[in-house]
Amino acid sequence: MPHDVELIILLAVGFGLALLFGYIAARLRLPPLIGYLVAGILISPNTPGVVGDIHLANQLAELGVMFLMFGVGMHFSLNDLMQVKRIALPGAILQITVATLLGIGVSMMWGWSFGSALVFGLSLSCASTVVLLKALGDRGLLDSVNGKIAVGWLLVEDLVMVLVLVLLPATAVLLGGQALAGSAADENIWLTLGITLLKVTGFIAFMLIIGKRLVPWIMQVVARLGSRELFTLTVVAAAVSIAFGAYKVFGVSMALGAFFAGMVVKESDFSHRAEEETLPLREIFSILFFVSVGMLFDPRILLEEPLHVLAVVGIIMIGKTIAAMALVLFFRYPINTALTVGASLAQIGEFSFILATLGVSLQLLSLEGQNLILAGALISITLNTFLFSAIEPVQRWIRERSHLARLLERSGDPLAMLPDEVSQDYLRDQVVIIGHGEVGRRITKNLMAENIKVVIAEENREIVENLREKGIAAVSGVATEPGVLIQAHIQHARLLVISPMDIIDIHKIVDIATTLNPQIQVLICAESKEEAEVIRRDNIGEVYFAKEEMAKNMSNHILNQIEIAHHQPPSH
Repeated sequence: MPHDVELIILLAVGFGLALLFGYIAARLRLPPLIGYLVAGILISPNTPGVVGDIHLANQLAELGVMFLMFGVGMHFSLNDLMQVKRIALPGAILQITVATLLGIGVSMMWGWSFGSALVFGLSLSCASTVVLLKALGDRGLLDSVNGKIAVGWLLVEDLVMVLVLVLLPATAVLLGGQALAGSAADENIWLTLGITLLKVTGFIAFMLIIGKRLVPWIMQVVARLGSRELFTLTVVAAAVSIAFGAYKVFGVSMALGAFFAGMVVKESDFSHRAEEETLPLREIFSILFFVSVGMLFDPRILLEEPLHVLAVVGIIMIGKTIAAMALVLFFRYPINTALTVGASLAQIGEFSFILATLGVSLQLLSLEGQNLILAGALISITLNTFLFSAIEPVQRWIRERSHLARLLERSGDPLAMLPDEVSQDYLRDQVVIIGHGEVGRRITKNLMAENIKVVIAEENREIVENLREKGIAAVSGVATEPGVLIQAHIQHARLLVISPMDIIDIHKIVDIATTLNPQIQVLICAESKEEAEVIRRDNIGEVYFAKEEMAKNMSNHILNQIEIAHHQPPSH
């Protein structure tokens, strides 16, 4: 019988319990990571029963952090962020500031030092990417304007947290903590900070100049061999070796290294394949990370400091939510957007755990602080599902009280009305296009090339602003609201084009449009074959389905080529 079986025990018991409690969480319509955290709590030294090796768990957690950050890097999309930058960038920074200040204020009232309070506040300010993407995906909101704003907001939060992870070790001594083992704690804090920033800049420059070309080239060379396992190994080796190299050569955190490894892999032509084939491995290490985080949690904090736990949950679920909603409404987005973004950010997750663990290792954060953060995460993630479920009822309640709706949605929004320079002559026989996504953009471009008048109704205010800068008539708002179609002068339009969207919303838009203009022709882009068939049965307009149209075009092209070949004289 082998004697060194601690790792096998940890993996066997950890995965077994993670599976059991992950399944229970999923059946209760909760994120499975709640189950993984509970599994970790059950095998931690703080609870009776089987005890896993905490030192081994910490090493596995490091690997988990690397693969989590690698995944964040692979999902990081500058294009997604640029689409919503005017709200996501200031919104996320202001919300992080508000949540951090609330955390600092409350913890300093408890008698904590400023350094501890800062790490604590920052840990409460960042939402979980895993929880957010799952919540939006389950509700089909990922590709909606509200979903894109929430994801863009979170991308900014992630970038800020990556910067915090880089700067915190360099400023630990100044904040009253200790430098990490093996790092030089320079007497001059500004010199240490300067050197750290120089190393980070050097690493980023290396990755953007050399890594961006080298990693995709290696992936291409390996892909030509046709070996699936070698390709997967290449991607994993890139993630781990870049993370370790960043730490060893440039002295920056392995988390930052893994994040940039994910970003350069995303630049490759094989990024989708890399993401698909490494997903099981990344998920396995993510599960280990959450199990190891659970092993650090001491449940006694819930009994010993219930008021402190309530304060933490209040900051996460009330303070952050109100701050986010207020900022979204300030930028003149509708109530639905404010509620969706507020619910999306009313939880904390993986970055909070990473930051708390780093804070403890730098002796900036006490174990009590770490336990409060973990308790806040467990409770907020569990309750987050119910917050999302409350969006529709709360929105209906606000809409029924028109004075409250008017107060929250500021009137006189210039983007909700067509500009004065759009003449009345232009607003006759125009084509009204709902949505300016990929389909809407192509239709608009083709129509304008033929000098056909168009008016676009779009939820995303930044897109409307960009369209107006190009001299294109556009209004901001949700087209299921009659006022938006009235502003687009639907009553004088000859044609209504609806981009792919929820079938219930399509019915609402068509009902409003045909009430205002019974003669209008309606063209609808369907997202799936099933949806196209439902719309055809309902007989509310002409339906186009992308794959169907592609098959028709390709068939016509093939028939034309055959026809041409038949009429050509035979070659000798």
